[in-house]
Amino acid sequence: MSKIIEGLLYSESHEWVKVEGDLAIIGVSDFAQAEMGDITYVDLPSEGDEVAAGEEFGALESVKASSELYSPVSGTIEAVNEELEAAPEKVNEDAFGAWIIKVRMSDPSELEALMDAAAYAKITE
Repeated sequence: MSKIIEGLLYSESHEWVKVEGDLAIIGVSDFAQAEMGDITYVDLPSEGDEVAAGEEFGALESVKASSELYSPVSGTIEAVNEELEAAPEKVNEDAFGAWIIKVRMSDPSELEALMDAAAYAKITE
């Protein structure tokens, strides 16, 4: 069974969000990385890029498939995890430690559309 962390928010497209003030730290869930298999490449956006909730901001590629990443919130990308360019396997090793982007949210009310851990657990059963 996949690991799900209490206190994070989750999207239907399997991204997790850790909220720190108006900053959203975003990664992919343990369920998503397990479904993909060995991740071989992370397509990252650039710092300063604008993202919109529900829109694509990058992709993960594995030996099995390529999967788009969707931003759960709108705002400006403050940071990207450049470690993942050289070591994409970090997503497999620790999906919750290997954040992908940090977004300064323009509309924190968008968080209300996301699921808590219990709701996310139900859709990944």
